[in-house]
Amino acid sequence: MFLNHHYVLETVLSISTRTESPESARQPEAGSGRPGRFRRMLASPELSFAMEAHDGLSARIAQAEGFRALWASGLSISTAMGLRDNNEASWSQFLQVVELMADATSVPIVVDGDSGHGNFNSARRFFRKAEQVGAAAVSLEDKIFPKMNSFVGTEHELAPAEEFCAKIRACKDSQQDPEFCLIARTESLIAGVGMREAIDRAEQYRLAGADAIFIHSKKQVSDEIVEFSQEWGERLPLVIAPTTYAATTPTDIFRRCGISTVIWANHSMRAAFAAIRQTCREIRDTESVSHLETLAPLSNVFDLLDYDELERAESRFFTDHPMNG
Repeated sequence: MFLNHHYVLETVLSISTRTESPESARQPEAGSGRPGRFRRMLASPELSFAMEAHDGLSARIAQAEGFRALWASGLSISTAMGLRDNNEASWSQFLQVVELMADATSVPIVVDGDSGHGNFNSARRFFRKAEQVGAAAVSLEDKIFPKMNSFVGTEHELAPAEEFCAKIRACKDSQQDPEFCLIARTESLIAGVGMREAIDRAEQYRLAGADAIFIHSKKQVSDEIVEFSQEWGERLPLVIAPTTYAATTPTDIFRRCGISTVIWANHSMRAAFAAIRQTCREIRDTESVSHLETLAPLSNVFDLLDYDELERAESRFFTDHPMNG
C-alpha cells in the first residue's frame, strides 16, 4: 500500500512554513516561489491545467487569461524559431526563450526538456540552468537523443530504462531548490511497447527520484490513459497532454482517474499559426489591411504589456530625485 502523496507533501509543506520568531516571519514563506507553488499544484487533489506558451507574449497572455501554470513546449518553441521538434534548436537557445517567459510572468513554468539533450551530464546541466532562469519544473522523456516529436512517424526508440534513471538521479542531485520538480515522461505507449512496459518504467523512474510521471499517448481515445492511471494509483502525481484524445474525452474523466495536471501542449502556437497564415493571405490577396476585423487593437497590446508603467516610472524617478526637490 502506497502512502497518499498528497497528504504527506502537504503535511511537510505546512510544517516547513511555520514561523518561530520575528526574524523568520520576515523571511519569504517557504514554498512561495514558483517551484513550491507548482509542487503544491502537483500534490493537490484538484485537477490543474497548464497552458502552452512559446514566447514572452504567449506566456503573458496565458497568465492574464487565468492559467496558473505554463508549459514551455519543445514543439511550440521550436516552431516559433522556424525549426523542427527534433532537437534542431540548441538547449541554450531554448532556455533563452524560457527566461523571457519567466521575466514576463509570475506563474510556474514547466519546461519541456525532451530527452535531456544528450547524456546524464547534458541533462543535469540543462536541468540546473532551467532552474536558474526561473522555471518551476523540467519534464524529461525516455527517448534517445535526438528525439523526434511523438506525433511524427511510427519509429520512436526508447532509451534503456537504467540510462534514463541515471539522468533522473543526476538531475535531482544537481538542483539547488529542493522544491524544483522533475517530471519523468515515459514514451512507452508512443513507442508501442505496451502497458506493462509503461508501468514498469514509470515505477523505476519513481524509485530513481522523479517527482511526477507524465504518461503520453497518441490514441484518438483516452483508454490507455485510463488504464494506466487505474493501475498506477497514487504512487506519484500523473501528468498528461491530451492533444490527440482531447476531443473524445470529457475532462471529468481525468478527474475521476486522479490525474494531477493536464497540459494543453501546443494550442497557443497552433492558434497563432492559423491566424498569422490567414492574415498574411488576406493582405496578399487584397493588398489592403482596412478590411481585417480579427486584429487585436494596439491598445490591447499596450495594456497587456503595461506601457503606462513607463510613464509612471519616469515621473517617479525624475521627480523624486533630490536635485529636483
